[in-house]
Amino acid sequence: MVRYYLAITALTNSSESTEVLCKILDTARYQTQYHETLESFLAAIQQNQQEIDCLIIQEDPLLEQTIEQLSTANIILPAVIWCSRSQNLPKKPWIYHAAEVIASEQDLEIFRRSIDRAINNFLYLTPIGSNLGQANVATASAVPTNAVNLLEQQKRLTDKLKERLGYLGVYYKREPKLFLRNLPAEDRHALLQELRSEYREIVLAYFAEDGTVNMRVDRFVEQAFFADMSVSQIVEIHMELMDALATQLKLEGRSEEILLDYRLTLIDIIAHLCEMYRRSIPRE
Repeated sequence: MVRYYLAITALTNSSESTEVLCKILDTARYQTQYHETLESFLAAIQQNQQEIDCLIIQEDPLLEQTIEQLSTANIILPAVIWCSRSQNLPKKPWIYHAAEVIASEQDLEIFRRSIDRAINNFLYLTPIGSNLGQANVATASAVPTNAVNLLEQQKRLTDKLKERLGYLGVYYKREPKLFLRNLPAEDRHALLQELRSEYREIVLAYFAEDGTVNMRVDRFVEQAFFADMSVSQIVEIHMELMDALATQLKLEGRSEEILLDYRLTLIDIIAHLCEMYRRSIPRE
């Protein structure tokens, strides 16, 4: 019988954190192994690497050592980095590789969406963009091995999803209860505030020489997709921000015409979102 669960291996820093994850990860969808020591976590990955669909790594003082060990072993897997508070989110674009997803405690009610995003990001990660080994342990000779491992893991995960679904993608399991319109009022407000803040950061950096803009756009679009947001809702976020910036420019005695350029930002994000919705349609 075909099993429809995702295999998760998690590293937590306490039994309390393990209990939290146990409650969040629905056993009907996930088969999760929990580890509270780096040694057992790494041993489990080495033993079951071909079966693991995603890693969850909780932030703690050993986080860099954990990433270094994964890099040394040339292990590349989808990953969610779980930070204890939003202010602890890393300032650099990524820790493990460019497809990782950062989640804070505020995200725990929708933590499963972070796993979907991590797997989706990983499937489209390129060897050049993987940047495995931010701890400076990857040598020039290791890069080809890392690239091969990445491609092998992507093929394995793709084949696994195809076997389950009949088509490529993790979109089959978007959960309606996590759609924006179905969230409790407090959670809906929090998600919209987060999206507004992220959109503002994208706009302010869009025309700057910021190498993280594309990644920010991708993450924003993925959040909007898994929340089943419509294009009109994205336009509303854009217009709210433009109105606020226009007011600020008027107070400073500056022209509002510069805001017209940011229509390109809106078009870029809408195009990405429409493409994700297109890919979510099962192939015949």
